Amino acid sequence: MAGHVNMMDDVLIANLPVTWLQSSLRTLVSQGSSTQQPFVQHVRNRLLESPPPLLEPDVLFPNATDVSQKCVDYLALTRCIFSSKLAEFSLPYLTHFVQCLVERQTTWANRSQLERVMVQFDGDIVQAVQALKESRSTHSPELLDQLERLVSALEQFRTYSSTNIDLKFPFRRAERQTKDLLLGWYPESKTAQNTSRTMSPPLPTTLPERSNIETFKLGPHSMPRLFNGLWQLSSPAWGSGTNEAQEQALAQLLESGLTTADMADHYGDAELIYGDFRNKLMPEVKSKVFAATKWCVFSPPQEPVTKDWVLEAVKERSRRLGGRVEVLQFHWHDYEATEYLDILVHLVNISKEQPGLVSAIGLCNFDAEHTDAVCSYLIGQTGSVGIVSNQIQFSLFDSRPLHRMCAVCEKYGLKLLTYGSFCGGFLASKWIDQPAPDIYKAVEPLTPSQRKYLDIIKAWGTWEDYQHLLRGLSEIGQKYNVSLSNVAIRWVLQQPAVGAAIVGTRLGVSSHGNDNTRVSSLRLSEEDSSAINRIALGEDLTRSKALFEKLGDCGNEYRALQ
Repeated sequence: MAGHVNMMDDVLIANLPVTWLQSSLRTLVSQGSSTQQPFVQHVRNRLLESPPPLLEPDVLFPNATDVSQKCVDYLALTRCIFSSKLAEFSLPYLTHFVQCLVERQTTWANRSQLERVMVQFDGDIVQAVQALKESRSTHSPELLDQLERLVSALEQFRTYSSTNIDLKFPFRRAERQTKDLLLGWYPESKTAQNTSRTMSPPLPTTLPERSNIETFKLGPHSMPRLFNGLWQLSSPAWGSGTNEAQEQALAQLLESGLTTADMADHYGDAELIYGDFRNKLMPEVKSKVFAATKWCVFSPPQEPVTKDWVLEAVKERSRRLGGRVEVLQFHWHDYEATEYLDILVHLVNISKEQPGLVSAIGLCNFDAEHTDAVCSYLIGQTGSVGIVSNQIQFSLFDSRPLHRMCAVCEKYGLKLLTYGSFCGGFLASKWIDQPAPDIYKAVEPLTPSQRKYLDIIKAWGTWEDYQHLLRGLSEIGQKYNVSLSNVAIRWVLQQPAVGAAIVGTRLGVSSHGNDNTRVSSLRLSEEDSSAINRIALGEDLTRSKALFEKLGDCGNEYRALQ
């Protein structure tokens, strides 16, 4: 009965604009697995029942420099394949596209449509291979053959590109990500054995001689109080940048004094990008550049929890980073499955025994109750707290950490690493006196982050309340000659137990590093803080308490969606 719907619902489906249908689907799948799984399964069934054809090269590329609409549609369907958990099924489509580029002897000019398509396709392969890694696919000989075919096609295209001095190889990220998976899954294969991290000349990147960047102690390291967040590499929804553009962006951030990046095992190729960049730096610079990554267990483990199993997970993060992990943050799928306590004991012990592998252990998205339980358990098992941090959402709109989390962190000496502090860019002057965004807008649609934080704003207050807060922040910013965004981040940094705020960066697409560094010289007076608190938190924390009651404690957002 999958096709049966209420008659009037059918009228709605048949007549709603496409953007409204997209919004409706996002609402449905956000309700949890009961709606998300049937949606994905339906798409999978359609794709398997009627697989898209492998189009001829001249259909994809009418000539050597142009892209057809059928090519755009082909790539869109390919994204649907790997995004619907059919990652292995997508490999022939990816390989075929690369082969067609070579066969048509394509040429591309800077900023041309073909170049933009190839940059996006580079990111598509990264995401498809990441989806394959997370699929728990059987490591079969057939899969090995498909991956080697893809690598071979990429290498052929590299050779083709090198024959023309004007053509730069556009698939460095894709090639590195695919070879990395082969190295992890098929270490004995010929391709894996021939794979090594390319040794390039050291990058001439330097750190500022006298940095004004504010720092704090996290584990054994002194780190800036602003981290570069690389979560936007987890999806092509934020755009794709070339490997060269990403390294240039990282160099600019480093030269401004922002020496720490936050990433995760599931953020596409973030660890590989950052690891390769860090290993190209001069030794005296590299030693002051830090990586905070995550090990996220989103579903029950498929094997017994042992120290060796935990150690392999840590080594995998170090392997992809090409060196030490300064902070490894742990996320667990279900508090009722208490294996996470013993895993954390193993992690803490590994950090003590092998500090060259991982320096410090933290949590990610743990609520106050379970953070307290973790610390108490670790003290009982190891004699010390052992962990150093917890990463949670914290902003002027989401002040829930003030109610329980901050007190727990101060009790055990933990630092909060905060995300969402910019609220997807909504804490910026460009939104002053602007109407609420149209979530159905087809041109310049909201990013996934903006859709998420728009919901947070709506849970916090009205659009008029939001405008009132922006104007108040703007007035304070003008007083100190800094941006509204600087004031919003400084407010977070001045809250109890906060160590650093994580600022998302769209590597190779856009960057605001230089403006963000001005936060270090800003200090809000008691008068400033009181004025902000009256709007953001409400008198006697009434607004903040209401949000806490509505959404529950911080740290549960993603776990509730599993």
